[in-house]
Amino acid sequence: MSFDGKRVLVTGANGFVGSAMMRRLVSDALHSPMGAVRRPAPQDSGPTMVVGELSADTDWSAALQDVDAVVHTAARVHVMKDTSADPLAEFRRVNVDGTLALARQAAGAGVRRFVFVSSIKVNGEETSKGEQFHGNDTPAPKDLYGISKREAEDGLFAVSRETGMEVVIVRPPMVYGAGVKGNFASMMRWVSKGVPLPLGAVNNSRSLVALDNLVDLVTTCIDHPAAANQVFLVSDGEDLSTTDLLRRVGKAMDRPARLMPVPPRLLEAAAAMLGKRDAARRLLGSLQVDISKTRNVLGWEPPISVDEGLRRAVESHVRSRDE
Repeated sequence: MSFDGKRVLVTGANGFVGSAMMRRLVSDALHSPMGAVRRPAPQDSGPTMVVGELSADTDWSAALQDVDAVVHTAARVHVMKDTSADPLAEFRRVNVDGTLALARQAAGAGVRRFVFVSSIKVNGEETSKGEQFHGNDTPAPKDLYGISKREAEDGLFAVSRETGMEVVIVRPPMVYGAGVKGNFASMMRWVSKGVPLPLGAVNNSRSLVALDNLVDLVTTCIDHPAAANQVFLVSDGEDLSTTDLLRRVGKAMDRPARLMPVPPRLLEAAAAMLGKRDAARRLLGSLQVDISKTRNVLGWEPPISVDEGLRRAVESHVRSRDE
């Protein structure tokens, strides 16, 4: 089954991943994309429709007219300082109830394929160095965001069994690229400013995915017959230590990272004293994913390298800083 030339609805179309997805679909001329957004944005990446908040009560009828495939990127993402009285309930309201309401309405409207951008957090938070997460692993989410994404995945496959609508799950690790925010943007600022960082002796191994690689895989999953009702992991195909990542960000900036070789055990102890265990785990721990299933089933390879992905992220960061 192919969706070439058909209409694709992209949710979260003015978000980090959604806007890149829209740019790709607009440029490839193989699909007719329509973006769904919570509220209008000054610079949308293509034709958009305002649908409001993502919840069980969202009415998708207008957005789903004549749609063949949905790419669902909209979500309540990880919140560093969550002030909700019941954070898990809030994640479930958006990521589970909102997603499944969309899926049921999509199936009722005749949508044939639903591509869900999930998270590697469904697999878990970390791996031992040299070990990898696999798409067929038993899910073991630890944080609330990961739990909500797993419940959404389970619900989507139930909708698929009930209705026949095909579902494709894509679980990315940390995504970086043009317009990235959060911890990755902070890291680029540190390197740009020449801030000394105590991360010169971190020998972990982490999988990342460049935004353009993620978008390329999701685009493949819209069309590929073998993608139906499968779970795919995605990465750049090259794992990095935190130390190596910082050095290569510095190289992309033409500004060497200033790294001090502090033993990771000392950093872990300091983080524990400051209540920053989770932040330390992301910097010091390993998280590796196996993309062999993605390669073998879909014949997919990451189209750009880590260094090219970093160059694009840095170029966008410098441009936005100078504007």
